[in-house]
Amino acid sequence: MYKYTYTQPTSLEATPMTVVYHEESITAYRFQRRYANGFTRLVDKLMDYRYFLQYDVYDHEDQLVFTCKKVSRKGRVYYEAYDNLQKEKYMVAYDKWKELIPDLFISNGNLQINIQKEMEGWSRFIYNDKEIARWRADLEGEFLIQLEIAEDSPIQHAAFFIGISQCVLFIGG
Repeated sequence: MYKYTYTQPTSLEATPMTVVYHEESITAYRFQRRYANGFTRLVDKLMDYRYFLQYDVYDHEDQLVFTCKKVSRKGRVYYEAYDNLQKEKYMVAYDKWKELIPDLFISNGNLQINIQKEMEGWSRFIYNDKEIARWRADLEGEFLIQLEIAEDSPIQHAAFFIGISQCVLFIGG
């Protein structure tokens, strides 16, 4: 498995540029929650920082490589993700949304990955009944995040898992 780690503050209000490290403590990616303008940030504050949600992920050369954002339309919540390297668009939506902790799925029309969300422990990304990646957040003063990607995962682009995980697993909602 390929392993990545990063930390996040406990406050959702904080939106620092975050460095993601590869297992050899080498900077692999950076990401940040982004607001379109100050007004959307102010409105988001009134909504507990869970309404306007977008994460941009950059490579080590500061090129935007992946974006994931929350979309609310007609009472339905889902996420749109875009891989700038592969020019692929993905939709992330809730499956069995009436459950206490609903599962999610990621699809681009050709590929479907299920996310088995866990509040404690590993949240798992499943493709063809096989775990291809897993993500967890442990509280140790701040959140210590771990991401592991299987060597045979159909998606090896860690920015894909980072952007989606930050939106749907870390913030959620």
